[in-house]
Amino acid sequence: MTTPTTELASSHGKHRCSTKAELVLSVEERAALEGWVRRRSTPQSWAVRCRIILACADGMSNKDVGALVGMTGQSVGRWRSRFVEHRIAGLGDLPRSGGPRSVSDEQVAALVKRTLESTPRNATHWSTRAMAKELGLSQSTVSRIWRAFGLQPHRSQTFKLSTDPYFVDKVHDVVGLYMDPPERALVFCVDEKTQIQALVRSQPVLPMMPGVPQRVTHDYVRAGTTTLFAALEVATGKVIGSLHRRHRAEEFKKFLIKLDQEIPADLQVHLILDNYATHKTPAIKSWLIAHPRFQMHFTPTGSSWLNLVERWFAELTNKQIRRGVHKSVHALEKDIRTWIATWNTDPKPYIWTRTADEILERLASYLRRIPDSGD
Repeated sequence: MTTPTTELASSHGKHRCSTKAELVLSVEERAALEGWVRRRSTPQSWAVRCRIILACADGMSNKDVGALVGMTGQSVGRWRSRFVEHRIAGLGDLPRSGGPRSVSDEQVAALVKRTLESTPRNATHWSTRAMAKELGLSQSTVSRIWRAFGLQPHRSQTFKLSTDPYFVDKVHDVVGLYMDPPERALVFCVDEKTQIQALVRSQPVLPMMPGVPQRVTHDYVRAGTTTLFAALEVATGKVIGSLHRRHRAEEFKKFLIKLDQEIPADLQVHLILDNYATHKTPAIKSWLIAHPRFQMHFTPTGSSWLNLVERWFAELTNKQIRRGVHKSVHALEKDIRTWIATWNTDPKPYIWTRTADEILERLASYLRRIPDSGD
């Protein structure tokens, strides 16, 4: 039988275990955290941690803060405890055992700010050696702090923003077909993979052995080129392909005729394709007028990522073309046809998950980070 004293002790123990760590910010700490949240160049993960600490300092519960930032209450509690114990440094990697810290919070903040907001006088980006010399720190210290904050000055990525005046309308149109296709209709992603080269390495390929990868010479002999016209059925992942030695509106029209023959006549056909000139010639427009069940949906200029057949082309390149050896165009075309036929025995559709509004919001967030974007 549980005694009142035991009940009280048990209740008191539970209360102590669930008590959240008290978090009080100094004026300097609050200013620093708010600055990180406002700064556009702040890494997203770091900005979220700053928002967590600010919300906790304002008296919000771990559960409410978690709902605010999309995190569990337990995760919020861990960041709260780490900040209480280690202050701003606790928002990076967990401290390791060893001697006392030799780098202050102010030095960490200065290093991160310098990395994000400046470049060295004689280079396009910071290195650990250059930053260490600039701030009087060791290279290993700079490296550890960069890892903690997810900073990689030596890396860059490319991007391209479409200048199509109808970008928004086209995104809604194409994504709408992916996520809510019309009834009694088939949606196809159509494009051409041009200049596929039949290549023969100048010397025999050395096969893979234990501990040694396959080896090929860097130079090769060209044996000709071909063009693959392909239509990826969005619903099933099946592909209709046609190979031609040239890439003109005449060949594209032949491909449309093939689609018309292979697709059941009682179904409407929606084609998603880019703005290439061969897709819009008078001959193609006349053919479309004579075949009203075909409807064209053009992706925005510079937005090939909206066309799912590009993802299928990547599969073909990686698994068949890039390391293939073909002594003639005929051999190359034979392998491509065989690969398409094999694919169609067990096709795998690509599932589009982002709505048009999500895509446009993400684009807007990029534009907000570019000072002269005009957004």
